[in-house]
Amino acid sequence: MTYDNHIHSPSHPDNQQDEHEIDPPQKFQTFYVDTPIIGLTGGIGSGKTAVSDWFAAKGIDVVDADVVGHQIMKKGSPALQKLVEAFGDWVLDKNGEMNRRAVRDHVFENDKALLTLESITHPAIRQEIKNQLSKVKSAYAILSAPLLFESYEAGLVSLCDRVLVVDASEETQLKRASSRDTQSVEKIKAIMANQLSRKARVEQADDVVCNNGDLAQLHEQLEPLHENYLAFRKLPRY
Repeated sequence: MTYDNHIHSPSHPDNQQDEHEIDPPQKFQTFYVDTPIIGLTGGIGSGKTAVSDWFAAKGIDVVDADVVGHQIMKKGSPALQKLVEAFGDWVLDKNGEMNRRAVRDHVFENDKALLTLESITHPAIRQEIKNQLSKVKSAYAILSAPLLFESYEAGLVSLCDRVLVVDASEETQLKRASSRDTQSVEKIKAIMANQLSRKARVEQADDVVCNNGDLAQLHEQLEPLHENYLAFRKLPRY
């Protein structure tokens, strides 16, 4: 990833940054790959799904790490069996499916348990993501992962040619996440505290969209990025 030749998203009066906002420059440099993989990430409530849905509507293949995470832990899967062996039968619900809430609560403040979970899930997730990316038919692909930078063991960021970050103010994140999820504001704040900071996430990005406004404002920022991604010439990777 590079930090040259900045391009800036359109600004909107209703989407202006307040004094606490991060100033995220758009970064663009032509690179040459066969099928560019654009990593997509952002904090909870930032609007990643709205962005990935927009790209999908443009005919771009989207590989979602959260969806893959569900796929590799389906009932009877090798990864789920390893999880049972590591933690016990309580990780299963009455139907033999993974009890995701119970597992999430168990590992949330238990670093050792989290490492065990990740040692089981990350290799399987990475392999399945690579499998899906190898079947991409569009001009480029989106790899959406909420913990793209944090998932060191899975190494998902290493699969990407560029990274697009969706950034939103903490106030906006809390408002969106609390209206969407059944979790308390305190739990959402705890999740945010465990994620990479906005500043750190933006500093590692190649492209950034600010999503404090409405969908029209978001889409207007995405259009030039889409055109840039389409323009990348198809030459072999090195």
